[in-house]
Amino acid sequence: VQLQASGGGLVQAGGSLRLSCAASGRTFSGYFVSWFRQAPGKGREFVAALRWSGGSTLYADSVKGRFTISKDNAENTVHLQMNSLKPEDAAVYSCAAGRTVIQSTRASASAYPYWGQGTLVTVSS
Repeated sequence: VQLQASGGGLVQAGGSLRLSCAASGRTFSGYFVSWFRQAPGKGREFVAALRWSGGSTLYADSVKGRFTISKDNAENTVHLQMNSLKPEDAAVYSCAAGRTVIQSTRASASAYPYWGQGTLVTVSS
């Protein structure tokens, strides 16, 4: 499956952005789809995960209550709605997908074999 991430940009602190991760080649059915981010000089960080079948979600504590991961069945796309953005949210955001991901590994980047290109989110203070 090929992933295409989009929606990044420059926003003021307190603002909102919506990222999208579209799949081509096959549907997301049976997959976990997640977002990770990496800020300059820092390691990759888990943001949010969604199980396409059933729709269960998981969020990093740092974004809980501000970010929402959701799916669009018709568009075969996963969205990440980011509200109340903070300067520390600035990073390159990447989406990832995997069929063999399980509940206990869904926050681990190594569990995902398919990755989209990153999209840059910049938050000005």
